Amino acid sequence: MEARVRGYQSRVQAFLGTVLPAADLSPQRLHAAQRYAVLSGGKRLRPLLVYCTGEAVGVAANALDAPAAAVELIHSYSLVHDDLPAMDDDDLRRGQPTTHRAFDEATAILAGDALQVLAFSLLARDRAAGVSSEARLKMIQILADASGTEGMAGGQALDLSAVGRTLSLQDLEAMHRLKTGALIRASVLLAAACAPDLTPTDWNALDGYAQDIGLAFQIQDDILDVEGDTKDLGKTIGADAARAKPTYPSVLGLETAKLRARELQRRACDRLAPFGARGQILAWLASYVVDRRA
Repeated sequence: MEARVRGYQSRVQAFLGTVLPAADLSPQRLHAAQRYAVLSGGKRLRPLLVYCTGEAVGVAANALDAPAAAVELIHSYSLVHDDLPAMDDDDLRRGQPTTHRAFDEATAILAGDALQVLAFSLLARDRAAGVSSEARLKMIQILADASGTEGMAGGQALDLSAVGRTLSLQDLEAMHRLKTGALIRASVLLAAACAPDLTPTDWNALDGYAQDIGLAFQIQDDILDVEGDTKDLGKTIGADAARAKPTYPSVLGLETAKLRARELQRRACDRLAPFGARGQILAWLASYVVDRRA
């Protein structure tokens, strides 16, 4: 499993390197910032979910390069903007200075804008064999829905408004289903959209799986902000508490938060039953989400 995952990580890294504008093309500083924001490390979880869902539903990896790259471009743009002083005001990302620190705030804003546009351009222009025009349009809609006010951007707005407030578990989960979960869900559904014979039952199973691991991922993020290590995480720990942001440990307590993450992982794996052995790599990813230390 680990070897297959590393292969997919290398695959999307190489593909991203080809679709991002070269740093020596004008405007050079903007293009350099885009490449810095995307190519400077990361787990590539979202592209992994695209490729591994493809395995489960019988879609070839070469048909999924564009959606895998597109969802990572959206994720990278969101990190660039989230790190800005007007948002989370972070100085460290993936063990390196954040994009606005390495370049400047204006360049970081433009880099994020350009990465978002590039993601949709990539999906629209891709002509991979076996992907119909209808599937391509569906993928664009999936990614757009996950990125806007009913997805990631809306979740970030709720996150900013929650600072200093006490949230119920229901409100916290609603926020994170948008902020973090929507793009993770989209990663799974992008691959599912490329499988023309997928049944509604299988689609719903994958959708449920994606929603469960999306929440589990955020819970583990919150746990690591309490008991992780800055060197491992590549970002400053304790930032959520310092900003008085509601988190799963602050709402549930640390141990109950860990139990909730495990519960979501088990439920996600149970949802993969219709796929038999083909779903094993998705089950492995569900375990990775809650076992990771970075």
